Amino acid sequence: MTAPAPKALYRIPEAMRLLSLSRSVIYELVRSGRLRTVKEGRSRLVPHSAITEYVTLLEQESMRGVAA
Repeated sequence: MTAPAPKALYRIPEAMRLLSLSRSVIYELVRSGRLRTVKEGRSRLVPHSAITEYVTLLEQESMRGVAA
């Protein structure tokens, strides 16, 4: 059985589950520019690529911390 393909856009509650973060932390990341979102009508959506970029950013920051 294969895993389903990732969605292109996630609603905030879905992004919360994917990243294991609270709603307030997600919105703080959005405000600070660390997590990119798009708006469709009144909905704020998180692109799959933005989630991947955020995880990569965390990995890079973690590696810098180890090297320092």
